[in-house]
Amino acid sequence: MNKEDRNKREEYIKNIVSNLPDSPGCYQYLNENGVIIYVGKAKNLKRRVSSYFNKEQQTLKTKLLVSKIADIKYVVVNSEADALLLENNLIKQHKPRYNVLLKDDKTYPSICITKEYFPKIFKTRKIIKERGRYFGPYTNSGALNALLELTKELFPLRTCNLNITPEGVRHGKYSPCLEYQIKNCCAPCIGKISKDDYCKYIDEVIAILKGDIKILQEKLLGEMKEKAANLEFEAAAEIKKRYQLIENFRTRSEVVSASMNNIDVFNIESDEKSAFINFLHITNGCINQAFTIEYQKKLDENDAELISMGIVELRERFNSNAKEIILPFPIELPLEGVTITIPQKGEKARLLALSRLNVKQYKADRLKQEDKLNPEQKNTRLMKEIQEMLNLDKLPMKIECFDNSNIQGSDAVAACVVFQKLKPSKKEYRKFNIKSVAGPDDYASMREVVGRRYRRCIEEGEGLPDLIIADGGKGQMEAIREVIEDELGLKIKIAGLVKDGKHRTTELIVGDNGETVGLKQNTTLFRLMTQIQDEVHRFAITFHRNKRSKRQTASELDSIKGIGEKSKQALLQHFKSVKRIKEASMEELAAVVGKAKANIILESINEKQEN
Repeated sequence: MNKEDRNKREEYIKNIVSNLPDSPGCYQYLNENGVIIYVGKAKNLKRRVSSYFNKEQQTLKTKLLVSKIADIKYVVVNSEADALLLENNLIKQHKPRYNVLLKDDKTYPSICITKEYFPKIFKTRKIIKERGRYFGPYTNSGALNALLELTKELFPLRTCNLNITPEGVRHGKYSPCLEYQIKNCCAPCIGKISKDDYCKYIDEVIAILKGDIKILQEKLLGEMKEKAANLEFEAAAEIKKRYQLIENFRTRSEVVSASMNNIDVFNIESDEKSAFINFLHITNGCINQAFTIEYQKKLDENDAELISMGIVELRERFNSNAKEIILPFPIELPLEGVTITIPQKGEKARLLALSRLNVKQYKADRLKQEDKLNPEQKNTRLMKEIQEMLNLDKLPMKIECFDNSNIQGSDAVAACVVFQKLKPSKKEYRKFNIKSVAGPDDYASMREVVGRRYRRCIEEGEGLPDLIIADGGKGQMEAIREVIEDELGLKIKIAGLVKDGKHRTTELIVGDNGETVGLKQNTTLFRLMTQIQDEVHRFAITFHRNKRSKRQTASELDSIKGIGEKSKQALLQHFKSVKRIKEASMEELAAVVGKAKANIILESINEKQEN
């Protein structure tokens, strides 16, 4: 698009925006192909749409969206509530590129009660409103099956596919099936139950599905007492059996006070890419709906905007008409007759905490699934977390960690381990013998090792790390900083790993002031830092042990010129000790290493004895 075309388009858009009404409604942005790329709602269309073209307020993502707008359409509605509902429908219909994407589009099963003369109840995924009344959907198949099993035990309703009519029943058109014989069906097809009595069963099923269990129990209790008063003990016993079945079911599902009725609870967990919204519906103290959806962000949507969309979507999906909504923070929700509660304590606060627990667990599960499918994504996310925590300029693609090892200054060594994209790069590990430091001076040792490491990196053109970690506190960090910044003039972030009294990694130290960053146990970041610290410690201590072991196993044979490592090993393997080698004869030595070397060994031993 040339400059002239761009100016024409800007003038066209400006003209539309200037003529927008100051009314609630929905607006649609279209690209040059006439495709809807964004749908939004507004309390005031003119003010809201104008804000997109205010360059001072634009984010990078908004600038990208605005650059694609070629036309604007809008729909004026009566209220902000209508705008909210219309926006939800338009987004689902057109799936615009720059709107949040609802990732959950699965079809969950519902329970249908048909509109037949003698209704039946069954599970289905296909919603045909003319067919009957639907309850659900149920995201937990176990809960749905438990409800169906309960209704089957309580009420002997028909399960057949017969098209039963009053005329057919009167004329004996039908015959009873096996379900009637085993007492699972009340046989309405042959007139064993009246239409009114059968519909009483259906009404009680509806009460259970709506969560009105307490009301149903009170009704059954009254009937049971009435039958018992009339000495109809068998009928009273049948009602008692149904009452106890319902009581057992209610006990399993009750989580709060039974006085809490018809309440929706929502909570949200979000990051820069996604938002997860949990929904709980409470009826008579029982949770009869629980569900979590995921939105994929496209612009810079905040939690208030996202949870508003989630409320509309989930209430519509689950046919909720609750007059009270419990939320973690206040939002503008233009739903008439609905009260928003932000509880601080009590049972409602516990419900909000339960919703938060569910949404956090759902998010963790989704992240685990994604990590299994794409391990690189997990590492990138973790590097981003480290970048934000330590205020790095870029992702820590390369991390190097140093550790010293010595026993009171003897056999002093150091080690450097390298992690590329948070994975050990063992070919880049380095060992160092301490050369210029006498005695146990860890700080001087660290300065020597770091200087040798990075001077060589600079000379050989090897890539420098994005983060250097010292296995120690402020002193070790300062020793590294003196070399990196003061001597070499490099700008590399330095951090220190600190352990507690039980030698467990507990925190990171960063910055010149030694600010501490706590590491929460059992998190991925905690495990990574523990892995880095354990790896550098293992590498350093192994090198130190090997060096100490070589020194301790050195023998008099090492000082004999002409006796190499293989000969020494052969002699020790045969004679088992230096003492036995000294006591051996020429013939015994020659049998192992030959006459010439045997002669050299004997001359060296005799010379030392004389001295």
